This record gives sequence, C-alpha cells and structure tokens, in this order.
Amino acid sequence: MSVTAIKPVQPVLEVVDLSICLPSGADRALAVEGASLSVLPGQTLCVVGESGSGKSMIANSVMGLLPQPHVRPVGGKILFEGIDLLTLTEPQMRELRGRRIGMVFQEPMTALNPVMRIGEQIGEVFDAHMNVPADEKRKRILAALADVGLPEPELLIDAYPFRLSGGQRQRVMIACALILEPVLLICDEPTTALDVTTQAQILKLVRELQQRRGTAVLFITHDFGVVSEIADQVVVMQTGKVVEAGPAHDVLQAPQHPYTRKLIDAIPTGTATRGPSTSDAPYVLQVQDLCKTYRSGNGLFKRGRAVQAAKDISFDLRRGETLGVVGESGSGKSSVGRCLVGLAPFDSGRILFNGRNLSQGGNFRAAAEGKIQMVFQDPYASLNPRHRVGAAIAGGPIAQGVGKSEAMARTMALLKLVGLGADAADRYPHEFSGGQRQRIGIARALAMQPSLLVADEPVSALDVSVQAQVLELFAQVREEFQLAMVFITHDLRVAGQMCDHIAVMQRGVVVEYGETAKVLGDPQHAYTRKLIEAVPRLSSPAEPAALVA
Repeated sequence: MSVTAIKPVQPVLEVVDLSICLPSGADRALAVEGASLSVLPGQTLCVVGESGSGKSMIANSVMGLLPQPHVRPVGGKILFEGIDLLTLTEPQMRELRGRRIGMVFQEPMTALNPVMRIGEQIGEVFDAHMNVPADEKRKRILAALADVGLPEPELLIDAYPFRLSGGQRQRVMIACALILEPVLLICDEPTTALDVTTQAQILKLVRELQQRRGTAVLFITHDFGVVSEIADQVVVMQTGKVVEAGPAHDVLQAPQHPYTRKLIDAIPTGTATRGPSTSDAPYVLQVQDLCKTYRSGNGLFKRGRAVQAAKDISFDLRRGETLGVVGESGSGKSSVGRCLVGLAPFDSGRILFNGRNLSQGGNFRAAAEGKIQMVFQDPYASLNPRHRVGAAIAGGPIAQGVGKSEAMARTMALLKLVGLGADAADRYPHEFSGGQRQRIGIARALAMQPSLLVADEPVSALDVSVQAQVLELFAQVREEFQLAMVFITHDLRVAGQMCDHIAVMQRGVVVEYGETAKVLGDPQHAYTRKLIEAVPRLSSPAEPAALVA
C-alpha cells in the first residue's frame, strides 16, 4: 500500500529579509532591518512592538502605501502567493488591494470619508474591481454590514460616519476590507483606542470571520493581552528588528528576549494595588446630584433629541485620593469630567471645590482659581503646534499673574520631574512621541499647582510600555503633590492600578461605586462583570494544530 506524501501548506504572505529606509535626519537609517515573517492560510500572525518598532511599516509596504521615495524598501522580498509585491507596478498593486488583500486601519474616522454615506464608501470597493448592478451591490453591502454584526444595516447603509460609534466605524472598515473576500487581511492596531468591551467584540469578529472564510490575518498590536486572545504565531519587533518569533503559546509562556518580557510585564494586572483608604484628609471635591443633558436637532419641522449624559452623580474625593470613573464610550464619564473642570455647563446639582460652590460660566473658573486642571486623551490635539513646549507650560501661570522668570523656573523643574530635559522647552510638540507629549500635558497641568487633577483617558492610545511609564508618573505626582485625582478610563486594569475608589458608569448613571478591591474582586452589577470579563487576559492559547493540505 502506497503512502501519499503530505504537502505542507504554502504561506499566503512571506516577508524575507525586508529592509525599509528612512529619510535623512531620522533617528535611524532603517525603519525595518532584515525582517522576516510568514502568514499561513487560516492563521493569525501578530506583530508586536512599541511605536517606532517598524511593525506598521511592514503592513504599509505589503499594501504598497509607503510614502516613497523618502521611505521605501531597499532590500528583501515580499512574496504574496509566490509573487514579489516589490516588483509590481502601481496599477498591479491597485488590482490586489481590496480584492486579494484587505486592510483595517487604526483610526477608522481618518480612513472613512466624512462626507460620504457608509454604503457609498463600501460600494467604491466594487466599483474599483468589478461591474456589479446597483441592486446587487446594495444587497451585498447590506449582507456585509450584517456579517460584521452591525445593527439595522438598512439604516446604517445611508448614514454618515460621524453618526456611528468608534466600534461601529471599525466594523464598517472590516466590512469594507472583507467584502470581496480577500485571502489576506491586515489589521493595523484596529482596537488600540476602543473600549474593552468593543475591543473584545472586534477581536471575536475577526476570529469568527477568519475561521469561516479561511483568511490569513496579519495583526499588528502593542498589547500582549490582545495577542493571547487571537494569535497563532507571534513576531516581536524592536527598533526595526525582529527580536523574537514563534508560536504564541511558546512566546507567551516562555519569552526568551528581555524586550518581550518587558512588554509582557508592562500589561496592567487589573488587581487593586492601593489598599482601603483610611485618610481623614479634607475633602477637595464633593459632587452632589450632578445632571447633564445634551439637546440637539430641535427645529420647526424636526423633533428635538435629548441624551442624558449624567444623572444624579454624587461622590466625595479627599486630598491625595484617586477616583476612577469607568465605562464604555457614551457612558457619560467624559461629560462628568468636562463639568468638573468647567468646560461644559451642567443642568442641576452642585460641585463643591474645597468647600466652595462652583457656579456656572465664568464664575466657575474664577472660583476654581486655576486649581482644577485637566489632562486630555489626545495631548497633541490639546497642545498648540505653533507654541514651543516651554511657552505652553508657562502660559497658564503667567496668565494667573505669576512672573515670567518664576513661571519659566517652574517649567524647567516640571520638565525634569516628568522625565524630559530642560532642552525640551525650546522644542515644538510635533518633535515628541505620544508618550512624551502626554508627559508635557501633565507638566502643563501641574504648572498651575492644582488641588484637583482630572485625567480623561490619558493612556488609552499609548503603547503598554509607555502607558506603564505614564501611570507611574501619575502615581508619583499624586504622592508628591498630594493631589486629588479623577481618573477617567475604560480599562479596569488601569483603574485597579491607579484608584482608591471606582465609579462604574452606564448610560449616564453610576451603577456601582466602592473601594477598588471590592468592585474588582466582588462586582455586584452585571455591567461591571461584563467590563471585567471583556479585559484581555494574558493566558496561554491552545497549542495550534498543524496545518496540512
């Protein structure tokens, strides 16, 4: 009896010794140096690394989206189904994009056209690659929207992107990438700034679609928690080089390279690190029955719409304590934060700051005397790109009457405190990384010598290692200045590390409130349990089965 030889499965994508150059004046000559990886049909390869590691450069080179000639491949091959993509012309690459290779970008709002309806944007994929009748095209678009779990596709198909939530927009991008059933799907940090529950849904969706269609997935991320959820194989990159590669099970359970161990150690544990508060310090903030409602669309022929972002919110915060406000997008947590710093008016209730009632409008800011400061989610958007960093930090104290020399001395001391040298004062925001800009945002807030710091998702878009550094800085600042902090986040892992108490918000209402250890260890509300269950855990994935054809 003859035995038929088992033919090994051929990779859908194979990157061989790829090197990509950077423009002159960059911090290094090569963005990617001698990188190799392969993706098999039906498998997920996760490329992991911090910002600047070169992982997105590989994705963009596969898609032919590098900003040539300044950034271009200078060595190696990119084999897709045996064809070297680096030898193809732009028209040939255009034929592959969308049809054979799909891509989901990190920020769907920048990838979607804001003035085109969702259906029209997905329809462009058909228009670029095939001639499909309008009725058939609409049916297939509706089916694609339903396939990615979007509610009421008949309504969403005619909606504009700004009408959708972040998770819904990301689902639209996945539908757009998969509608022609490509054999390779590239996902470039598609869940970085999403809520943990939305992230869990997106990861589950990618996995289900992959299993159903046998798609090969190249998934780029900085979070090993995400890796443990979906990866079959892992490639770890540092400053353009592959430092570790192998099956996900092996890399997660027995990482060999110090950089891999550093990334794994940087993941917040989700366990409470601060014990029960026994402080008898004075109250800095007392919020009583705070209500905030947004109203829009009220006109002669149009019925108005009201959304209650905060309903009867009450809590107390002592000096040196941190309250975590946790919830999904749309829960109202950022609206509460904006009310606390006077950036949004509230409808009813009271905000007492150091015993003083903060009334609405200009009187709010006058009564606060600059002692309530905010650190925003996107530090680049909150810094004036035309102002040097030193001027941005010193501007607040100078506006409050502090002398220029004293304000600049305070600025230099704060730049040193947040881990940036005095030379940073003469540079512009675009010259810094995301984590460094967030440090500048913290320094700017501290320059006012506040009593209360409100941090609105300050680490949600940062790499896990940079996130760990910024969280450590927040903890250091809190202890050194004895600040009261309201820390707004969607990640219970971060809340567990930072906060004394946690308030869980859902649809404008606090559904659970208590000491961090109790809320995380014994959650009473179903919504809190849902948030905890959605957190990616660094568990060992099952041993991948060998693929043969």
